[in-house]
Amino acid sequence: MEPLLSEQVAYYDARAPEYEDWWHRRGRYVLPPPDAARWFADVAEVEAALDSFGPSGAVLELACGTGLWTRRLARHATHVVAVDGAAAMLEENRARLPVTSKAAVEYIQADLFSWRPSAAPFDAVVFGYWLSHVPDQRLADFWHGVRGALREGGRVFFVDSAPDPGRAEWPSTATEQRDLADGRQFTVVKRYRSPEVLQDVLATLGWRCRAQLTANRMIVYGTAQEH
Repeated sequence: MEPLLSEQVAYYDARAPEYEDWWHRRGRYVLPPPDAARWFADVAEVEAALDSFGPSGAVLELACGTGLWTRRLARHATHVVAVDGAAAMLEENRARLPVTSKAAVEYIQADLFSWRPSAAPFDAVVFGYWLSHVPDQRLADFWHGVRGALREGGRVFFVDSAPDPGRAEWPSTATEQRDLADGRQFTVVKRYRSPEVLQDVLATLGWRCRAQLTANRMIVYGTAQEH
């Protein structure tokens, strides 16, 4: 694996215990009340969109992390295969999965750039906050792998980062420095792609994509299906 991608996995392995503090805006991620209200409104919009998408049947979740999305997928699916490169993320995910989950969840630790499923095709593939960690030069191959995981007519749902809503333009950089609560620093791939860029790029790869920003422009989300 390339050094940058290895460092990215190491970062998420180390970040696992504090990852959900960011999503729930706790501790050092607390926002001022007006910003927090906008953030949680956007979170609710994305969660409702996933429920409306209805990821039923067999679902593959890539970059499953601590289970923010796994727990929601388990309400709809009959079987979830949850894959992540960071062992600590998978441990957190298992620990947080309700024992009453409808779906059977199978966990796999693997390099997301090389892993391919051996089971029958999936009805849906879902990934949250992963696509922006895929370098441009690996994007086509990643989506080729997604295509191979889906049955005919299968669907994709994704959620990802948007830059600060106050920015006039989307960042063009390909990496970011990330800090942990204990002061350790890592460099990760972070390639922000606007809804328009995602739609255009995926169209060239043979996908029909509908992407959008949440109402407060804090999150990108969308669906994709082969042409």
